[in-house]
Amino acid sequence: MEAVFLIGRILFAAMFINSGIAHLTKLTPMSQYAASQKLPAPKLAVALSGLMILAGGLSILLGVAPQAGALLLVLFLIPTAFLMHRFWGVQDPMMAANQMAHFMKNVTLAGAALLIYYFTALHPEAWVLSLGR
Repeated sequence: MEAVFLIGRILFAAMFINSGIAHLTKLTPMSQYAASQKLPAPKLAVALSGLMILAGGLSILLGVAPQAGALLLVLFLIPTAFLMHRFWGVQDPMMAANQMAHFMKNVTLAGAALLIYYFTALHPEAWVLSLGR
């Protein structure tokens, strides 16, 4: 079961690590999209959010302070869902469906991160195969 748990952590963390790296290496185009969504200080927001999700993903993957990592992910995912994926304001049905999918993905991943937070608070000893132990 330890291997299953590690594989789950790898799969969960991989998206955040990849996305965090993309935020930092593709800062200009991502900032332009953030600006199009009327996000204030878009370049700073993209850089900070990239660092947040990279740190959160690495924390979950490596098992170092996973509660803090999970909270970083939630603090990124919920505002991002509401600020960047406002499907309810999109007129084009295809674009609205696309934004709704991203919105639901963020909310679902936030739920998973909260489950990780709960799990690590209740049973920290069960967080196996990690550098944090």
